[in-house]
Amino acid sequence: MNYNVIFKVPFLVLTIFLLASCAGVKDIAYFQKLDNSTERSNPQKNSLGSDSNQASSLNLQKSTVLSSQSKFSENYDLEKNSEGLYEARIKPKDMLSITVVSSEPDASRMYNLIMPQIETASTQNILSTQPTLQTYEVDNDGNIEFPVFGKIKVAGLTRGELESILHKKLASAFTKETPIITIRFTNYSVNILGEVLRPGKYETTNDRLTIFEGLALAGDLTIYGQRNNVKVLRENYDGSKEYITLNLNDRNIIYSPAYYLEQNDVVYVEPNKSKSKSSNYGAAESFGISSLSVLLTLTSIALTVFKVKF
Repeated sequence: MNYNVIFKVPFLVLTIFLLASCAGVKDIAYFQKLDNSTERSNPQKNSLGSDSNQASSLNLQKSTVLSSQSKFSENYDLEKNSEGLYEARIKPKDMLSITVVSSEPDASRMYNLIMPQIETASTQNILSTQPTLQTYEVDNDGNIEFPVFGKIKVAGLTRGELESILHKKLASAFTKETPIITIRFTNYSVNILGEVLRPGKYETTNDRLTIFEGLALAGDLTIYGQRNNVKVLRENYDGSKEYITLNLNDRNIIYSPAYYLEQNDVVYVEPNKSKSKSSNYGAAESFGISSLSVLLTLTSIALTVFKVKF
């Protein structure tokens, strides 16, 4: 009996199993060009062409983008999500910092709410030089309580839109100049869970955060994360909730409504099949499989080096 073959067969089977479990490039790489039909023409490269050729190139660019959308699992709204810069919209439970600055301190003072502080001997100098402004919490109905004007509906507005509203309301209170109004989010955060290196809650001072910037904060996906099935749980400013599925492999992800993460979004990266299968084994089973793999490897090496014949 040829025992050399008997020992090599299990090793060969184990090697094939390990190679089969490896993920391909298409399962890992971001922004893939899945086929040649998704190529977009650049009319600027052919500046010597006629106007009709340029118009044809523009039409071809739009048609190829629209046709490529139908080939992917996600139907992104190209017309809605590809124009203009992104601006976050205010939602209930947001905390807003609103400052009013002008050359008329008496007029602007009443609109800058200073947080009450207890002065002590140890904090006297700090309190006199660094006053802290109160933040405005958006209630469940989407309103804030603003000095003099009372409740103002802010839910669904961008920072720029709210600044314009306040400029109109405060115009009569300032006679010398138009005040400078600055609005900032103070609690803009997203939650990233699942197969990432550092899952957790991440706060940012920038209210423009893409899905890839959020994943970068969490250390990117692990090798076990499903790139083509990332879930985003979102609560809109009107209280409605929705799930949005993202395919990070798809270059057209930039047209997804979840490409820009909104405040309090929950991002969940599902594990792939390899991680799911491995979770079915306990510590003892995993140790046994690892030990068997090492044993078969050492046996094969011994048979090869010493050329053992039975």
